[in-house]
Amino acid sequence: MFSEIAAGLPDILGDFVPGAVSSDRPAWSAVPAPIRNAVIRDAEATLLKTWPIIKASDYQEFTKTGNRSRFEELYFTRRRMLNDLVLGELIEGEGRFLPAAVDGIFLIVEESGWQLPAHNAYERGGQRFPLPDAAHPVIDLFAAETAALLATVVALMRDQLDAISPQIVARIEREVQTRIFSPYVDRHFWWMGRGSERMNNWTAWITQNVLLSAFCLRTDQALRRKIVEKALGSLDAFLKDYAEDGACEEGVVYYRHAALCLHGAMAVLDEAAPGVFTHLWREPKIRNMAEYILNMHVAGRYFFNFADSSAVVEPCSVREYLFGRAVGSEPLSNFAAASRSMAEEPHLPHEWNLWYRVQELLIGPTITGPDRSFEARDAFYPGIGLFIARDERFAVAVKGGHNGESHNHNDVGSVAIYKDGQPFLIDVGVETYTAKTFSPERYEIWTMQSAFHNLPTFANVMQSEGADFVARDVETVFNPAEARISLDIAGAYPPEARVRSYRRAVTLKRGRHVEIADLHDGDLPAVLSLMVGAEPSIAAGAIDLAGLGRIALDGAGKIEVEAIDIEDARLRLSWPGRIYRLRIALVKERLTLRII
Repeated sequence: MFSEIAAGLPDILGDFVPGAVSSDRPAWSAVPAPIRNAVIRDAEATLLKTWPIIKASDYQEFTKTGNRSRFEELYFTRRRMLNDLVLGELIEGEGRFLPAAVDGIFLIVEESGWQLPAHNAYERGGQRFPLPDAAHPVIDLFAAETAALLATVVALMRDQLDAISPQIVARIEREVQTRIFSPYVDRHFWWMGRGSERMNNWTAWITQNVLLSAFCLRTDQALRRKIVEKALGSLDAFLKDYAEDGACEEGVVYYRHAALCLHGAMAVLDEAAPGVFTHLWREPKIRNMAEYILNMHVAGRYFFNFADSSAVVEPCSVREYLFGRAVGSEPLSNFAAASRSMAEEPHLPHEWNLWYRVQELLIGPTITGPDRSFEARDAFYPGIGLFIARDERFAVAVKGGHNGESHNHNDVGSVAIYKDGQPFLIDVGVETYTAKTFSPERYEIWTMQSAFHNLPTFANVMQSEGADFVARDVETVFNPAEARISLDIAGAYPPEARVRSYRRAVTLKRGRHVEIADLHDGDLPAVLSLMVGAEPSIAAGAIDLAGLGRIALDGAGKIEVEAIDIEDARLRLSWPGRIYRLRIALVKERLTLRII
């Protein structure tokens, strides 16, 4: 799709301007006063802070202990502080924040490596080295993000920086050339794509930021052409692993680093080569990729959150709105506009990508409320086996597919249910990332195991990881009276589970209730786990969730209730301090749950 356009590129590839330059005072003065004041307050607060010191021992901690959060807090704090100072200067335009911003620029360009310790490897899944090798840079997600941040600063503030010293911009350009452009052109990194190797969000995310860096800085035409040609190949490698339905198997959080970064890359290419890429916005696959987040939304800040995603997701920003406009999706644009209105801090103070924040300040205030409300809708994504159904009270999702997906949890056949916009049966999500999360020990983590999803175990045998462990015989029905998915999940379990079939049918009987009917044929005792966020009480033939509703049971034996204390910071963003796992013994071949 992309590579075939390479032959039609113009002789001159133009610059990309990521927003109004600092000297465009009318544009920056038009930012509404409440947002202007918030940006200035953040910049003033940053002036009083001390820049974090990053030591070699901080970088080494990941390879010693597996902890990545302590180093990353230092690393990202530097970048957010620079963001705050630059935005404060763009808004105010009086030079008050420039000296501190230059301090931040030099701290960042003098770092020995821009790649995170968790990504300091030269092969996919290869050895993580304890310290960066400045002579052989690694381009990871955040090396590219760092280059894009510095390039955006230059694009918007070159004159102000040159007035202090031409060495500021010269140093940025030299470092970006050494750390990003040269290795990008001369080497192959796994995320660039090669043959049938599967890609993930890294491909679109890094490609966007390399393109942003190349076209914000005053790079020569030969380099721009080399970068664009390589980037087009990577974007094709990224797209090949999406089905035509556009579903992001990595979960809704990674949509923003995958499909939305595809949009960002295309926006840069559109400006660099006007008219050349315009027709791609109307490709059905790209539109479907754009609308994925709309279909994953439940209510408020809740989203269906299979894979490494949280149930509570930040409101949309200008990026989703612009993606909707670009692909001609009024539902997505309306959804994004409505979602943005829920943001408590529309200037994105926790975001480290400066371009995103500039877009929010300059374009965000021009977005009015949607002309008409968007309508939540049913959906089925055959590419990943994801079923979504809704009525006035219930929102139901069932995850089919297989257990070899990117950011996989062993969750084939798991169900998530919301009632009146509140979580009823939950997908717990993922804890704060550590070395173990992306290691051979991943499935020792409880949140990755099928026993902590809404799934059965057989004499404590759980689902196995890998693409061979898959749902089979999937059938779906959508009509005004009901929506139903039926699938056999026995194939997601290893032979030792001794299960011949486990047919699950999940039916939303619109305006009435949700029914889960499990039909089991196997040799070992089956126990169904149910994950809930509210404290359950057990009655005869039923489970009550205070303030939410009831699960009526037919075919259930003993029910155990296990309280799970939630201490991880990432999980606490979605759930209370305690959640619960119900373990329901199956005493018949068929277990039916009616959720009312």
